[in-house]
Amino acid sequence: MGRRLVSFLRNRHLFVAFLTLVLLVGAREVRLYDPVFVASLRALTFDVYQRLKPRVPLGQPIRIIDIDEESIAQYGQWPWPRTQLARLVDRIAALGAACIAFDMVFSEPDRTGPAGFLRELEERGWPGQAEIGPLLSGIPDNDLVFAQSIARVPTVLGFFNEARSQMGLPEPKAGFVVLGDDPAPLLNQIRGSVMSLPPYRQASTGSGTISLGQGDADGVVRRVPMFIADENGQKFPAMALETLRVVQGEGTYILKTSQASGEVSAGNEAMTEFKVGQFQVPVTANGELMLYYSKNDPSLYLSAKDILSLSDEELAPLIEGHIILFGASAAGLRDIRLTALGESVPGVFMHEQIIDQILSGAFLSRPDWATGAELAALFVVTLALAVILPHSGAYVSAGIGAVLTATVSAGSWFAFARYGLLLDPVFPMLVSGLIFLMTTIFIFAIAERERRFVRNAFQRYLAPDLLKKLEEHPQSLRLGGEIRHMTFMFMDVRGFTPISEKLTPEELVTFLNRLLSPLSEAIQEREGAIDKYIGDSIMAFWNAPLDVTDHPLKAARAALAMVGIVNELNERDAFGFKAGSSGIGDVGIGIGLNSGPGCVGNMGSTSRFNYSVVGDAVNIAARIESSCKEIGWPVLLSETTAEACREFAILEAGSIALKGKSEPVTLYALVGDETLAGSPAWQDLAARHAELMASRTRGAGPAEIDRLTNACLATAPPGLAPFYSKLISRRAAAIVVEEHQ
Repeated sequence: MGRRLVSFLRNRHLFVAFLTLVLLVGAREVRLYDPVFVASLRALTFDVYQRLKPRVPLGQPIRIIDIDEESIAQYGQWPWPRTQLARLVDRIAALGAACIAFDMVFSEPDRTGPAGFLRELEERGWPGQAEIGPLLSGIPDNDLVFAQSIARVPTVLGFFNEARSQMGLPEPKAGFVVLGDDPAPLLNQIRGSVMSLPPYRQASTGSGTISLGQGDADGVVRRVPMFIADENGQKFPAMALETLRVVQGEGTYILKTSQASGEVSAGNEAMTEFKVGQFQVPVTANGELMLYYSKNDPSLYLSAKDILSLSDEELAPLIEGHIILFGASAAGLRDIRLTALGESVPGVFMHEQIIDQILSGAFLSRPDWATGAELAALFVVTLALAVILPHSGAYVSAGIGAVLTATVSAGSWFAFARYGLLLDPVFPMLVSGLIFLMTTIFIFAIAERERRFVRNAFQRYLAPDLLKKLEEHPQSLRLGGEIRHMTFMFMDVRGFTPISEKLTPEELVTFLNRLLSPLSEAIQEREGAIDKYIGDSIMAFWNAPLDVTDHPLKAARAALAMVGIVNELNERDAFGFKAGSSGIGDVGIGIGLNSGPGCVGNMGSTSRFNYSVVGDAVNIAARIESSCKEIGWPVLLSETTAEACREFAILEAGSIALKGKSEPVTLYALVGDETLAGSPAWQDLAARHAELMASRTRGAGPAEIDRLTNACLATAPPGLAPFYSKLISRRAAAIVVEEHQ
């Protein structure tokens, strides 16, 4: 038995597979149990998502009347007399508010009114009540005045859960229709409440709970109960929902559970969604809304002191047709909450977020298949590591694992950003990392055992230094190169010196970045490698370090694309030269291509080197580029490159004496790709151009040269006039030289 165990442990493939299986089964149980630390990590991950992409408010008609520090300084400490609140409600109603909701409870009579004064005299046993009572009877009671104001406008009053309260529960203001089993046992329970006085409740249009739930352990409010229920199954809505119901003039909520649509939620009944008027809202299994926060916007708030001080013209656009929420942000009233965005906000902002989120239709959901998807991602990543790790080692496996975990993270982020789905990437990554760590430790232990075996076996035959190298298997970099057949490109900006003289250093850097970036992309997209940037120039090559098939063709396509990019940048004045006063016109470039052998590899010193290429073919490409101005065309090819690009639209440009070369070389102008080369007009031009070049060779007279040149220009694409003009002038210069000789 012991020998079998030792043999099993020595087989790293079997052991890694066994260890992975054990850890995956354990991870599955941990995930299904969902301990606090797992749930906390998941919640923090989704908080990060919200901070990266907070909900964008759509400008819904919602306004918060804020009892702030300035209002308390204006009207005195809270609570204010109910007559003061009545004045505020009357003004808001007169300005055309759609509905008013109070994130507060008026559970006690107003002590500042006549009735409150008499009650206080009675409680204190002071004499004179009989004489004072008739005198105060003509003054309207504060509570009555406030109740009358509430009755004039659609109003929603709040209540909150309090099991120790003896006030009972508020009267239902709306009905409920349930599709599926009754979800009351799933909802947060209420056994008592603190609510407003009966006259206020009778005058109000709606009643909803302002309790925001317990919040998470870190104090962040991520979910809010949309409904609560008592022990008899009576359901009560959240104040935000009741406000939406009242605004729409609806009388009923429609609640839907998983059985209503044949859905399954871990084998148990669960709420899935509800409908209030025209709005359908997804919820969690126990009827909570996952809050998708927008940033706290100061423009949502209107100080209570401004309601009675600003004019109708100033207030009407802010209140008319709006849902008005009364709340408090004053520090002394202690109604501050923490959002997933890390903002501390007044509690009334939470109710505003619920209403705004529902009106905007931007919801977050964690579907019932989310846990299964996360476990599937965990299995894929860890099994891939288990298969690769024994064969490829820690570095390759870590790289592949990083790619896989990045894919999981990207998928989770995409699901959130695109569909509002909450899929946890952290747990699969943590477990995969743990499995990778443990299997790496095991493989390292096996490798160390094998290393000791190598030392014991070879220490008699190898010197200690060589034995150490044998054990470590170092991957060393060395200087040197190889000869490869390649295609080389040099690109240069025409007239760069005058441009640089007219621009500031900052403007010059911006110009070069704006030009060289898309040109570099054109090279790399066609499998080219950029060797270096030399001021305004680019040196690139093809067919190293990796093999590139048809590299002359791909280099030619890159050159044509680069010319097109420069033309497009000029047309839209991307550099701002035409719009400015610099006097700089269109930007032009010259490109030289040559194919031939080059020595490519790491070059430099042993401490600092660069991957580059050298050779005569490289120098020729540079000389060809410098001849573009003389030829009158932006892209020139050597004869070897032109031979490989015969299907392109190419014109012979004649022989040019290149610097450093004893004999002239024949260059070719690259005009277009296969599409242009296959057109009848180009084929006609090619035939005429061949006749022109032949006439030059046989020494035809100026009249015949002019005739053939004009014939070429008649069929040539736009832009070739400078090319033929340069061709004639070079021929004329050559004749003058011959005559002098």
